[in-house]
Amino acid sequence: MIAGIHRPAEVHVNLAAIEANITNEMKHLEPDQKLFAVVKANAYGHGAVEVAKVALKAGASGFCVAILDEALELRQAGIVKPILVLGVVSPEYADLASVNDISLTVPNLDWLKEAEKVLQKEDLQLKIHLGIDSGMGRIGFNEDEEFIAANKFLESNPNFFVEGMFAHFASADSNDDTYFKKQVAKFEHMKSLLTLKPKWIHVDNTAASIFNKKIHSDLVRYGIGIYGLNPSSNPASPDLEPAFELKPALSFVSELTHVKTIHAGDGVGYGSTFVADQDTIIGTVPVGYADGWIRKFQGFKVKVGDEYCPIVGRVCMDQFMVKLPYKMPVGSKVVLISDDPAAPNSIKKAADYVDTIHYEVACLLDDRLPRKYFYK
Repeated sequence: MIAGIHRPAEVHVNLAAIEANITNEMKHLEPDQKLFAVVKANAYGHGAVEVAKVALKAGASGFCVAILDEALELRQAGIVKPILVLGVVSPEYADLASVNDISLTVPNLDWLKEAEKVLQKEDLQLKIHLGIDSGMGRIGFNEDEEFIAANKFLESNPNFFVEGMFAHFASADSNDDTYFKKQVAKFEHMKSLLTLKPKWIHVDNTAASIFNKKIHSDLVRYGIGIYGLNPSSNPASPDLEPAFELKPALSFVSELTHVKTIHAGDGVGYGSTFVADQDTIIGTVPVGYADGWIRKFQGFKVKVGDEYCPIVGRVCMDQFMVKLPYKMPVGSKVVLISDDPAAPNSIKKAADYVDTIHYEVACLLDDRLPRKYFYK
């Protein structure tokens, strides 16, 4: 995917906000606790390499990604700190991870046996973290017998270095901690079966840390908080209060590329879901669902100049239209997402409007949109 540098549409990322969010979390860590910056999914749409560089400056000890290619991107950018791939990587790539000093997650015993075959061929050692399914239902060990067998398999096995053991919480961002406590108990049980001695045992994510869940974890896998977004964001319930201020780093801007007057009876967009009942001024913005600005945003208000204007008609693949209160010049600035958390078009308000979470809105912003970085 090529970035559209000849189109007036950009994602702006405030690196000063990124740095402040990490610095504040570093101050919030328990003694001897480390921070791994989660930069998966292109740093939640913010740009993995640029965010990783700021994270290093702010004191991050390592990184978490979702897939092997994301880890390789960081290595190719010259980042040498530890990197953990949180998702399952095919064991056939165990050698590639090993030679690039990338740690992989172990989901089960069969994975270990297959990876061992690959590593033995070239006499390699792979750093691994044992994944525990304490209640996410996703990946990792959840039965005692298999976990005990994996421990036995790894004892004195030269092809593996057991660097860590971890689990992920399903509801650390909720006021109701019933299921959270159940997951903690499951993890503690699995930990009691551990015969190996990993360097890091970790369960803290952004939510568990900034909402002060007070559980022992050698690492905090700091994700959504890096980007200044509250992990408890949910359209159906109020946000929990974090331990410190989070500063949103992302804004999304464009311009009007066309302005015209339509008349009573004229429709706008596919299906003519908006039909003018009188002369109406319409502005066109060169952004659409191919950029991650989905069709559900019809009706959402974006800021054009100093005015908040509703999107009318269906969002097209590459353009959408807004109803203007008066004739504005072509080239007028359009702010689709503001980095001001109190703005009507903040990423939280945008996510609420389309009935999702801000994680999804940020991650959907396509690579066709250039990222511009600055400090402010």
